[in-house]
Amino acid sequence: MAKSKAERLAEVHSDAMREFDEIQSAVWDERQQCVEDRKFVHVAGEQWAGAWGDQYENRPRLEVNKIQLAVTRIINEYRANRISVLFIPRDGATGDEMTDVCAGLYRADEQDSNAMEAYDNAFEEAVCGGFGAWRLRAAYEDEEDDENEQQRVKIEPIFDADTTVFFDLDAKRQDKADAKRCYVLTPMTPQAYKEKYDDEPDSWGKGIQDWAFGWSGPDVVYVCELYKVEEVTEVVHVFRGLDEEDMKVPAEELEGEEGQQKAEELAATGFREVRQKRMKRRKVHKYILSGGGILEDEGYIAGNCIPIIPVYGKRRVIDGIERCMGHVRPAKDIQRLINMQMSSLAEISSLSSTEIPIVTPEQMAGHTMMWADQNVKKYPYLMLNAMRDAEGNVQPAGPLGYTKPPQLPPALAALFQITETGMQEILGNQQAGEQLQPQMSGKAVELIQNKLDMQVFLYVDNLSKAMSRCGQVWLSMERDILVEERRRMKTIDEKGEVSSVEMNVPAYDPETGQDFIENDLNSAILDVVAEVGPSSSSRRAAVVRALTGIASITEDPQMKSALLLSTLMNMEGEGMTDLREFARSKAVQMGIVKPTEEEAKMLAEQQANAKPDANTQYLMAAAEEATAGAAQNRAKTVDTIASASLKEAQRIKTLAEAGATQNDAQIASVQALQGLLQPQASPTPSSGMPATPPPNMS
Repeated sequence: MAKSKAERLAEVHSDAMREFDEIQSAVWDERQQCVEDRKFVHVAGEQWAGAWGDQYENRPRLEVNKIQLAVTRIINEYRANRISVLFIPRDGATGDEMTDVCAGLYRADEQDSNAMEAYDNAFEEAVCGGFGAWRLRAAYEDEEDDENEQQRVKIEPIFDADTTVFFDLDAKRQDKADAKRCYVLTPMTPQAYKEKYDDEPDSWGKGIQDWAFGWSGPDVVYVCELYKVEEVTEVVHVFRGLDEEDMKVPAEELEGEEGQQKAEELAATGFREVRQKRMKRRKVHKYILSGGGILEDEGYIAGNCIPIIPVYGKRRVIDGIERCMGHVRPAKDIQRLINMQMSSLAEISSLSSTEIPIVTPEQMAGHTMMWADQNVKKYPYLMLNAMRDAEGNVQPAGPLGYTKPPQLPPALAALFQITETGMQEILGNQQAGEQLQPQMSGKAVELIQNKLDMQVFLYVDNLSKAMSRCGQVWLSMERDILVEERRRMKTIDEKGEVSSVEMNVPAYDPETGQDFIENDLNSAILDVVAEVGPSSSSRRAAVVRALTGIASITEDPQMKSALLLSTLMNMEGEGMTDLREFARSKAVQMGIVKPTEEEAKMLAEQQANAKPDANTQYLMAAAEEATAGAAQNRAKTVDTIASASLKEAQRIKTLAEAGATQNDAQIASVQALQGLLQPQASPTPSSGMPATPPPNMS
């Protein structure tokens, strides 16, 4: 016969009460020491608590807190070297965009939920007491908007984790990834408890008194969050398409009207069901309970991991019991000795260091006021009455003696040296790290700093394990709450620049011909790692120092310009935002920085629409002028060549004509000569004139 809901919740409550009592009985003494360690270093008067302080009742009880300096240095070292969560592809592939998307979403959730407060509180509790913790919670983006169902993950602190957070005793891993149950206590006043839960602790019954842990008292009532890991069996329907590819659909997606529509769509697109498969899946069930019963059953939460992240200072498992401590516990006895010595020294110094004369009442009679006012009026002399013998004769006599000032016991002086050396051996030589000499070599400074860092490394390394676990839990929760199609979400890159990304975008791959979902966390197979390094501001300051050092030794103007732009991009300070953006735009134009998609598009548009500057215009005009001059010179050259050719032709014509004239003259001369050489008849004299004699040919 199936159990009713009331019976099931009663059984859950009974099992929880029994198990929590076992956990509390096993680790309570250890956790109480964690609380006392935190009080010892932070609460005034706690260094004299208990039997130690009872021995110094009505005596000076000074506190010279030397442990706090060591604790503060460790905390400051962590804050200067923040730990970042990185997502990497499990197959080791490079260039996966989902790694950057997840990292940007995680940073945005950290910023929106002020996660640094949770990290700092947990780390400080771990360093001082040995144990700290924080929680992850899925919350609505806008809790005041009833119509907005979108959720994001918040990272919240858990205060006094050493007395409020308990995992089941079978969980042995430091990050508690193997835990099956977790209990988180919240103390409330009885009046606040009654108003919130409408429950009366007096009505819980006598059974609650059987447990070692007191769930209710006159001043406090404890409410507990129970996170319980359950393995749920789910039925998955496997459909095969026309391309012989299988698709897995959970049975819950095929239920109801929407499920029937989805089944019809699958059938219409050629998918047929080939088999069903039963799969086991981890889910986390959350209950709110008190000593009287289950107050609320909140059902399954997002993700498949318990969203409580523990942080340890120093952790050991001895006799099957988890034991932890921080930086304070080993130095508590030395600190008590220092307080005792300082108090004893203060008590000794408070006593008079002046020798006081010892006299009889007869010697002081009539002069008491004079002696009493000596420290104020500074009399040049003091008087005493003369002493007389039995016969009444005056006997000159001074004070009977003098008191001795208190002496410093030799044991106390030796103890001072021992305790100071012991404190330095346990906590490290803080003065060596805080008072570095300016003339020390860089190697000496590095050795001192490395020696101090070795004491910090253990705590930072344990925190990095918790940060890595936090990233895993966050990813499992995000996969369950990021289900909306085309949901736009805020992201933050490594430099703190805010942007947005669209999740679950339907897309098409032309190479494979398949539809897929872009930016889908459920399809991303990622590992989570934690990176320990300087904070963003520390890294930028180091980059600025390196760039300015390189700029001082380079002579290349182009390289100097690149180094200057890079320096401006990494400088921080009030009013530097606009200058950094200007330097980045110039660096993108010069090719120093790889542009983003938006910057590349804007750069292409600027190049297409850009007008040439004055230098470019001058060079273009000079080029055009040179081109025109060259054309003109070519034209002049052609004209000169043509003129020369014409003159040559005219010369040839003249020569030809001169030759022809000469030929004609020669021909005429020849013809005339030929005519002279032919014989002629003698003329008949008619006039009585003699004939002309022939020319002399000689």
